[in-house]
Amino acid sequence: MRIKHTTRLPPDLSTKLTDYAARKKVPQALIVETALASFLSPDGPERLEAALARRLDRMTRQLERMERRVTISSESLAVFVRFWLTSTPPLPNAALAAAQSKGRERYDGFIEAVGRRLARGKTLDDEVRLDVEPAAERHDT
Repeated sequence: MRIKHTTRLPPDLSTKLTDYAARKKVPQALIVETALASFLSPDGPERLEAALARRLDRMTRQLERMERRVTISSESLAVFVRFWLTSTPPLPNAALAAAQSKGRERYDGFIEAVGRRLARGKTLDDEVRLDVEPAAERHDT
């Protein structure tokens, strides 16, 4: 047995209810009943908290992956800069202008290469993972 209730809704909420019921092809009474049951459910806050916890966990994992990638990038740059600074002698003043010109040319080529790699979707993280996995397999055997 069901008990009849009469309620008044604001026009905008009534329109939303009508539209939602039409889209889902269910009676408006079923939507109101389900919403009330959910609202009055004693475990409602726990379900909401669990859903938020799952989302926060997923975001935490994403941030950890980003942090790892930034660390790899930073370390790669630091190793390169250290190697370059310790192995490249300073240029004499006479060769400086030619070296700067060549440097600008090489930099433009570098930027083009980075653009091509990004367009292909290939990243340093992918390469490092591919290089590390075979090395780890060699050590396991």
